[in-house]
Amino acid sequence: MSFSELYPQKVPAPQDTDLSTLSNYQDVRTTHTDLEWEIDWDRKVFGGKAVVTLEATKDKLDEVILDTSFLDIKAVEIAGKKAEWSLDDPIEVMGQALHIKLPKALTKGETVDITVLYSTTPQCTAVGWLNPVQTKSGKYPYLYSQSQAIHGRSMIPCQDTPAIKATYSSRVTSTLPVLMSGLRQSPPPEAPLELGKKVEYVYDQPVAIPSYLIAIASGEVIYKAFEDVKGRNWRTGVWTEPQTMKAAYWEFEEDTAKQVATAEDLTSAYRFGVYDFLILPDSFPYGGMENCCLTFATPTLIAGDRSLVDVIAHEISHSWFGNSIGCASWGHFWLNEGWTTYLERLIIGKLQGEESRQLSFIIGRVGLKESLKGYKDEPRFQRLLPDLRKHEDPDDAFSQVPYEKGSNFLLYLERTVGGLDHFLPYMKDYVKTFTNTSITTGQWRDHLFDFFGRQPAGEQYLRKLGQVDFDEWLHGDGLDLCVDVLYDQSLAKPCNELADRWEKALKGGDFSQFTAADVADFSSTQKTVFLDKLGEAAESFTPAAAKALDHAYTLNNQDNAEIKLRFYKIALKSGPEYAESAAGWVVTKGRMKFCRPIFRLLNDQAPELARKTFTEHADFYHPIARKMIAKDLGLEL
Repeated sequence: MSFSELYPQKVPAPQDTDLSTLSNYQDVRTTHTDLEWEIDWDRKVFGGKAVVTLEATKDKLDEVILDTSFLDIKAVEIAGKKAEWSLDDPIEVMGQALHIKLPKALTKGETVDITVLYSTTPQCTAVGWLNPVQTKSGKYPYLYSQSQAIHGRSMIPCQDTPAIKATYSSRVTSTLPVLMSGLRQSPPPEAPLELGKKVEYVYDQPVAIPSYLIAIASGEVIYKAFEDVKGRNWRTGVWTEPQTMKAAYWEFEEDTAKQVATAEDLTSAYRFGVYDFLILPDSFPYGGMENCCLTFATPTLIAGDRSLVDVIAHEISHSWFGNSIGCASWGHFWLNEGWTTYLERLIIGKLQGEESRQLSFIIGRVGLKESLKGYKDEPRFQRLLPDLRKHEDPDDAFSQVPYEKGSNFLLYLERTVGGLDHFLPYMKDYVKTFTNTSITTGQWRDHLFDFFGRQPAGEQYLRKLGQVDFDEWLHGDGLDLCVDVLYDQSLAKPCNELADRWEKALKGGDFSQFTAADVADFSSTQKTVFLDKLGEAAESFTPAAAKALDHAYTLNNQDNAEIKLRFYKIALKSGPEYAESAAGWVVTKGRMKFCRPIFRLLNDQAPELARKTFTEHADFYHPIARKMIAKDLGLEL
């Protein structure tokens, strides 16, 4: 008996149909895409052709509809002959549906190869193009893509939905090295750096993946492999600009392979053969993007003390959750991010101890509360299953909610069934059951009950799970979790005690008691927890108090971006004294976690400075970040 039969839900689930695609993906599915591109650095476009192989999933299929956005379509061919095609009028955010008439109707199971000759345009929303001055050497341009959620259609005519997984191959000609989210066929990664000479770069991705994970980067980049882990059937290494390699290699060489191996032990064998990552230029808008075989990562992770490497653990975890088991639509995005965050913290627990795992949940809870507060006027986005509407940009619903509410839900279920000894076997069965599929929350929930119902103590498990308020977890809104999930406070206690001392001092205005010795024994993560706790009293800070905080712990000179972000969140609420400093910092931080809150705070304290700073540096930010910052500042691009 399924969960829905045992415990009928009170609140309707979101539609399982993906409302963010214009394609007819429920009638026909992509099985492979072959790309041939040449990069035109002068015009900031690339193009050539895409050969899309599709399989009919119904009889009498006479038309294929693909997603496109800002693509210059030259021609469409089927079996070497021109095909009849048309583009619908553009729909904001969604792009244009590309209708292709098939010369002969297909029956269910039949396939067709459709060749689209096209190029991207300068309006492409997936690709950030950097001028040489925005790179480390200042000599060569750079490009990188970011296709999640629905920007892949501005690079490739495709079924741009996570419901469809397909393999792909590519041949890309460029005068600068090209990286893609697949296995490199030629030239080898360790080949000498060739700059200014046209070279064809060949990649293959034999594992079926959704369109948003097809990724490209190109620029002055070099590669260095980490030491092999014995007994593992994969390799790992780092790509960076030459000037960054020494610092990046040191930062990650100690942890990356251990993290992949630990994730593998917790779930199943790593499927993608290679786990490399690329440290991108400063304008990259995310902490990391889990492009298969090649995670894209922000340079803000290079803190000089290996304190931020857990972001890589998060992206590694996507190799199982998101890249292997994906959400069937963006309304079920928590299945990607909630599970990934949960596994990331299991890796932390295995490598650093359970107390460190719990500390990560404490930090994440602060971010969750901020996101929930930010959606106070849009409670539908506070839900684990947000109410996404037709032709609505899924980016609008992306926040810490799917990550933190999702991972806390899984932690709560872990405790409900009796702890990790009981939950880890379930997780492994979940991975085994759904690998290489895209699923809904209903499918996840039915499997949860089915697995525990099959265990020797099945009746006891089902009784416990039956007491969980799934409706409230999945559909409830509000400013916190529906259950007060508690965490081990061992590592957080001294952080909170120091924050309490500061809060008391704020009332009297005497800060002479505070010195660098207060945090001498704190890890960088504990400093983050301290500042998060102190941030709850940020409204009580005067300019003098912010200056005293900076003086005691030299926070404005920190290299660790997570610490500096939290300091500015406090200082900018006290007054405009740190506005110029924050403005100078934010124009080097393309990661939206950093730039968006700082621009919002600058806009509160010094609106002219905020808008002038953004306007003068708008081209530095990726198109996605640029759009979101402009919206935050009330500006028209």
